[in-house]
Amino acid sequence: MSQLICWLLLGLVHLIPALALFRPALITRLYGVQPDSPLFLLMQHRAALFFAVLVACIWAAFDPGGRKIATLLAAISMLSFLFLYQSYGRPAQLGTIALVDLIGLVPLAWAGWHAFQQ
Repeated sequence: MSQLICWLLLGLVHLIPALALFRPALITRLYGVQPDSPLFLLMQHRAALFFAVLVACIWAAFDPGGRKIATLLAAISMLSFLFLYQSYGRPAQLGTIALVDLIGLVPLAWAGWHAFQQ
């Protein structure tokens, strides 16, 4: 598996939640948070952070110099969610997100290992 493919797959993992920054209606659709809720602002900020991880992954796909920091950002994003998901009793509504993050750990491990070998 090439570095380019791994990083683009990792970017894809973060794409949908990042799009909520530009399409706030996705927040309601994906998470059930209504625009009049104070949590809506928090979820939109969360989308901005996902956008930052997405940009880092795309950057890492084309610039080897950014791969170490992108590895750390993607790992923090994915592993923290999986840890919290497990800690909260694996809520069924979030199972798809957990599965995507779990599968995404494979290209993350491969790309991260190569990033830190250079």
